[in-house]
Amino acid sequence: MDKCTILLVDDHPLLRQGVNQLIQMEPGLEVIGQSGKGEEAIELALQHEPDLVLLDLNMKGMTGLDTLKEMRRRGIASRIVILTVSDNQADVVSCLKAGADGYLLKDMEPEELLANLVEAASGKMVISDELGQILAQALRDRQSGHKMPSIHQLTQRERDILRLIAKGLSNKRIALKLDITEGTVKVHVKSILKKLQVRSRVEAAVWCVESNFS
Repeated sequence: MDKCTILLVDDHPLLRQGVNQLIQMEPGLEVIGQSGKGEEAIELALQHEPDLVLLDLNMKGMTGLDTLKEMRRRGIASRIVILTVSDNQADVVSCLKAGADGYLLKDMEPEELLANLVEAASGKMVISDELGQILAQALRDRQSGHKMPSIHQLTQRERDILRLIAKGLSNKRIALKLDITEGTVKVHVKSILKKLQVRSRVEAAVWCVESNFS
């Protein structure tokens, strides 16, 4: 199996060095580039097409959120995982809405970080455990005063896909598991998000937990 290639983006050289050394302990992961600036990171991502971008949120100059948005705007399809100190609800929601595939906090144990990177490399969404409650509260706040969506609004195929989203599977892995095209999965996911009144796959997964749907 090919190694998962990673681009490290953080404006603290010592942190990049530490994460790089940690990644070297996992045979299935390989750092192919590092940067401390958003603009440079975008060019490196376009040049090397890494499987995964590990992106700091609070960088000097071009922020991590702006870098994320620009990467998605320019068609960079790499999985992008935010690694930050911020557990602010607005930051979490903004990044996931902008197309992040995960949101991890820097204060997690090294072994936990490495395990999450392995999960991300396999195509799963990753999010620090303590952020689940933050997302759930954001979901409740937004839906307060509105009629809560029901699982009965979803077709059987959408329910099948929602269960796999809740398990952290990517569109590609869902397509393989259900023997349908990735394009078909994308159409269903868009419908699911609209019916559940959520803005991201992670929020859909949180909705599953909140609604005891599995």
